[in-house]
Amino acid sequence: MTHRPSEEPLRPVRPHPAEPAGDRDRPPRPDQVDPAVLGALLHRHGWQRRGGAPGRYGRWTPPGPGGSGTSLLVPESRAFPDSEDLLGEALTALYRSGSPAARDVLLGLTVPSDEIHWWRDVPAGPAGASTWTVEEQLRTAARQVLFAGALATRARAGYHGARHRRSAAAALEDVLVGAAPGGRRLAAFVPAATGRPLAVRLHHALYAAREAVDYQRATGGMDAFDGAVEAGVSHELAEALVALVRGTQGARIAVEWAPAAGVPEGCTTSSEPVEFSPGDLPALRAAAARYLREEPSVPVRLTGAVVRMRRSGPRGDGTVRLKVIAGAEVPHVRMTLDEEAYRIAGHAHLVGLPVRVHGRLESRGGFRRLTGASGVAPVQVDEAERDRLMKSLQENLDFFEEACSGD
Repeated sequence: MTHRPSEEPLRPVRPHPAEPAGDRDRPPRPDQVDPAVLGALLHRHGWQRRGGAPGRYGRWTPPGPGGSGTSLLVPESRAFPDSEDLLGEALTALYRSGSPAARDVLLGLTVPSDEIHWWRDVPAGPAGASTWTVEEQLRTAARQVLFAGALATRARAGYHGARHRRSAAAALEDVLVGAAPGGRRLAAFVPAATGRPLAVRLHHALYAAREAVDYQRATGGMDAFDGAVEAGVSHELAEALVALVRGTQGARIAVEWAPAAGVPEGCTTSSEPVEFSPGDLPALRAAAARYLREEPSVPVRLTGAVVRMRRSGPRGDGTVRLKVIAGAEVPHVRMTLDEEAYRIAGHAHLVGLPVRVHGRLESRGGFRRLTGASGVAPVQVDEAERDRLMKSLQENLDFFEEACSGD
């Protein structure tokens, strides 16, 4: 029998827009921009301050070769009459520029964002280009790191499996991504208003992972990884770091705070990138395996709709698949029921009612199996919910036929 995937596909992080979010017809208005924030963003994205009138404005040139031919005059504050005009001219010049450094600055002004940067030390291709594979490896690993951070904001666990995946994926929907040429760098912009918990948790988790790896390499012990779970380190983060470092001479990750939102409590003003090297891979792989092996099962009481039933004959135990409605942050679970419980689940399925069941959500298989299932009983729902469940039943006639046939 063909089984449907037990995980819903993750939505990809949206690409960095060609123009900044918000009003795409013009640059941000000068009266909405703090000169200090603009200066901080220019510095962050590689612009160089090259003189200017002290106390009034600075002259900034863009990064990269040939940057000296273009410059911006940015006021240091609004204390002088010409500050508004200078801001307007600087913003217009940024808006008309086609460089990634200009777009990233405008994005930071339009949507105040904490920024997460990745670097991978890989050989450059012809003319500084990278192969398709190198580019995809960076993007895939970066997304895994972000997703692990989002999972850690939902719960502290050594292994998340199928738990919290939908809510973690939803937390990445507003994240914007911008890449630097060459496939060796990537930046993610996490809106500070909604995504700061993700950036903070990832910041703490990366440092905890670095310390745990150092401890393991120095002593051979894995104990530090146990304590690192509370900071957000998990099987998923360890696997993401392995994917980031594998095939490189080293990799770095840095979290930088939105200047307009300030530094969150418990975090440093300026943090150096956290570095990982190929020599860290054995410790990271061992930690990932340890988390996967030792995460305990969880007692739960689930409410769910029966969507699939199967047993080898007309009588005896059978396997049931539930679409989880409440009780656990997983989309589906499978369980084995005795003959009476299987009959109850089948009747509930036929009339479009969900069931409630007690058991333990097993970590093996990703928290997708319920063991020791007991107390199976139909749950009464209002007419609207019942109609919705019946419609779902009619749309899945293959499940209905399996329930009735006993095959």
